[in-house]
Amino acid sequence: MSGNTDAAPQTVEDYIASFPDDIADRLRRTRAAILAEVPHPEEKMRYGIAAVMLGGRYALHFAGWKQHIGIYPVPTLPDPLESEVAPLRSGKDSVTFTHSVELPDALISRITAAIVSRRAAAAD
Repeated sequence: MSGNTDAAPQTVEDYIASFPDDIADRLRRTRAAILAEVPHPEEKMRYGIAAVMLGGRYALHFAGWKQHIGIYPVPTLPDPLESEVAPLRSGKDSVTFTHSVELPDALISRITAAIVSRRAAAAD
C-alpha cells in the first residue's frame, strides 16, 4: 500500500512527501538515479504512482510500498545486467528493492540506462 490515503498527490514531489521520511528518502534516491539517465526527463503521476517520461512515453514508474520500492516496467535486460536484476524481480516486469536492504542506486541507474538505450534503438 502506498503512502497517504487522502487525496491523490498531483505531483511527484507531493507523492514522495506523502511517505514516512525513511521511505521518502529512498524514493528520492530512486528518482535521482532514474532522472540522471533519462535525457530531458518529464515527471508526472500515472496510475497513482510516479512516472518519468521519455519522448512523451513513460520510461519508468516508481512507487513506494510498505515493504519495498518498486520500479516498473522493467523488460528482460541483456546479460550480465539481467543476472543482477533477476533475483529482484517480483513479476514479469516488476523489480523491487526491499526496505530492509541498502538501496542499489547504481543498479537503478544501470537499469534505467539500459531501458533508455533500448528505447533509442527502437526509435531508429
